[in-house]
Amino acid sequence: MVFDNPEDAQTFYTRYARRVGFGIRKNHKRLSQSDKLLIGVDYTFSREEQPKQSNEGKTKSSKTNQSETKIGCKAMMSVSLRREEEKWVVTRFVTYHNHELYTPRTTSLLRGHRKITPAQKNLINVLNESGIPATKIMSVLSHGSGGESNVGCALIDVQNHIGNKRRELLKEGDAQRMHNYFMECQSKNPGFVYSIQLDDNNRMGNFFWANTRSRLAYQYFGDVVTFDATYLTNHYSMPFVPFTGVNHHHQSVMFGCALLVNETTSSYVWLLRTWLEAMFGRASSVIIIDED
Repeated sequence: MVFDNPEDAQTFYTRYARRVGFGIRKNHKRLSQSDKLLIGVDYTFSREEQPKQSNEGKTKSSKTNQSETKIGCKAMMSVSLRREEEKWVVTRFVTYHNHELYTPRTTSLLRGHRKITPAQKNLINVLNESGIPATKIMSVLSHGSGGESNVGCALIDVQNHIGNKRRELLKEGDAQRMHNYFMECQSKNPGFVYSIQLDDNNRMGNFFWANTRSRLAYQYFGDVVTFDATYLTNHYSMPFVPFTGVNHHHQSVMFGCALLVNETTSSYVWLLRTWLEAMFGRASSVIIIDED
């Protein structure tokens, strides 16, 4: 087969892999020695490589522990540039798999085959601006598509899309000003604490802060805490998460606040651990949360 560019070749192999029942990834690129131009690309099964063995015979694991899932399947397609025609030609095509193939129902959930359509992005944006959490947005998409396997994306894709939209709104200058404000508060009041979670690209993400009064009040009135992530700020559409309780005058008291970019499990784990550390490690007897 001949393609106009490597992108067309990848699109073809992706569609082929989805129909057959496996995931793919771009495994290797070849550059010319003279001008360093791209002249070849290999597309392989997404779990092609086997784990490397260390000198002690133990399997080395990568940072993401993905090597443990590699099974050594050699299914692949290789394309090379035919310079005289400026076309990309398939030079190798291996069809054999040493594993069971996925069914059409589960193939759509593989990372290489998941994609949020423009229509889905618009719907996600509208529902998120209305305060609907990602889990319920996924339920709406599933219902409208006739089942979760027909959506074309997973919950993590919805969460990532929402997080990326919030980062676009949360400009670098705004995040930096917030950080500067926290540092100023801490310089004036050593009891003020804050924490900022960075994403994989070292960009500012989730924010948590608590002042001295909140931390002191928790020591007296922290037996029961409400944790509510249903508030949305107007401009950034970021969930505002207050930790609140009730004092001896039946008045609401604040035990800390947070702004979340991503409503993922890891974000909430980070937030709860950070809050607990700010409260001197003393866990509440009861925490009341919203329905989700």
